[in-house]
Amino acid sequence: MITYYDDRSVQVTSTALRVDGRTYPLAELGMVWHRRGSRSWRVLAGRGAIGAALAGPLVAAGLGLALALWLHRSPTVTVAIVGVSVLVGLGVGPLADVLFEHLDRSYARGSRQLEMWARWRGQPVRLLRTGDALRFGQIYRAVQRAMETAPPVRRQNVIGSSGSSPRPRSRP
Repeated sequence: MITYYDDRSVQVTSTALRVDGRTYPLAELGMVWHRRGSRSWRVLAGRGAIGAALAGPLVAAGLGLALALWLHRSPTVTVAIVGVSVLVGLGVGPLADVLFEHLDRSYARGSRQLEMWARWRGQPVRLLRTGDALRFGQIYRAVQRAMETAPPVRRQNVIGSSGSSPRPRSRP
């Protein structure tokens, strides 16, 4: 038996697919397809907040420089304002690394709910629903590999596409 994917709730092997305690033998799966849900505005708002957090210190530094030039104060005050503005601008560097990491993970997880469906014993069954696009892609590809290497059992168009009616597709 070959294991193609294994985590806490999903295991894909050369003989069966186990999801949340339910086992689906590959020989009983007729067709597998996926569907994408609507975008999550919460995820998109989070990405916007990260962008604003990245831009905030830079905007503050720019406003400080503009303020220093507009006030026409003594050279000491102007240099102090410019110095503080530059420090604020430089302070965004380490913060930006952390924020970009969160932004990158946000895109890897995706902004939609993804569902994997299969025809099992003649009925469509939702096998998996997740908002983690990276994990979904790994599981879907593992199911593809398992179905491709499984012994042929009167199957046609094993892997389908997203949408209401299953159609053949080579990747999620």
